[in-house]
Amino acid sequence: MSIDTAPIRPGEELDLAALAAYLDGKLPGPVSSLEVEQFPGGHSNLTYMLRVGGIEYVLRRAPLGPVAPKAHDMAREFRVLDAVHAHFPPAPRVHLLCEDPRVIGAVFYLMERRRGIILRSSIPAEYAGFSEWGALTSMAYVDCLAALHTVDIQRHRLDKLGKPEGYLERQVSGWSERWRRAQTEDNPAMDEVIAYLEEQLPVARPATLIHNDYKLDNIMLDPANPGRIAAVLDWEMATVGDPLSDVGLALCYWLQAGRQPVGALPAAGGWFSREQILNRYEAMTLRDLTGIEWYEVLGIFKLAVIVQQIYYRYFNGQTRDERFKDFHLRVRDLIDQARRRLDSAR
Repeated sequence: MSIDTAPIRPGEELDLAALAAYLDGKLPGPVSSLEVEQFPGGHSNLTYMLRVGGIEYVLRRAPLGPVAPKAHDMAREFRVLDAVHAHFPPAPRVHLLCEDPRVIGAVFYLMERRRGIILRSSIPAEYAGFSEWGALTSMAYVDCLAALHTVDIQRHRLDKLGKPEGYLERQVSGWSERWRRAQTEDNPAMDEVIAYLEEQLPVARPATLIHNDYKLDNIMLDPANPGRIAAVLDWEMATVGDPLSDVGLALCYWLQAGRQPVGALPAAGGWFSREQILNRYEAMTLRDLTGIEWYEVLGIFKLAVIVQQIYYRYFNGQTRDERFKDFHLRVRDLIDQARRRLDSAR
């Protein structure tokens, strides 16, 4: 078993016979050799490692139980990756899409498996010799996002991946509706956050390709070089729209957990501050960041809704994953953070 995979969680098993029958003739190697393990990280879509004829693939499918409308669209994510990979190499190559939910119970796709380090809660042993690995990773984090935002969407016909006109308005209204559908308790502070986002809506910047969930644990780093990104993962929400929405969300994720980049990661090692991230991004893109505070509030708001949607599934018995039982407390904290950020922006 790989060090980054685990036995499949109870209740999340795949029908291996049906999967092997479907894959027969679609992949090189005998499907009789099919092996499946699960990637234990992540809180939403289910991700598995498939090994067929000695070649490894990643299978992605939606979570179990009912999902929000238009969420967890694996067919769309496949098509986004298929279009983006040639112009943005950190996006993994995809191999096949199965839109027949009868095979394993949901639409799924296979993509290449890339190897690297995903930062979660500890300093990787591979980076012990880098005294400023946090600074190297910080720079790579910003530069990769800037590179994504400079892909020529018209030249490469990627502008059809989204509808940039009215993008910000749809973000606020759409995520507000998701919040209302997933609510399990009243929170007047969230009403204030939504009102601020609606009333202070900025004029959108020229559209670019955006990831929409850009954070350190969706990035795979080169084990030999913390300043090189081996892959950017989880393209479910990628689209075309205002690039500052990506920057605001990236900042929101970066500054969670006591202003440390991810969870319990140590703050040592030269991690960039909020100001350093913005300065680096501005230098790389020459983009005006005036009004970035609104986008930060939007980012925290969206993260709160995402966490609430996950908790809603647990609250209603649609998942038995005990990791989610206290997520309502995370939601309250995020709403408080959004309130404080909008107060400072006024």
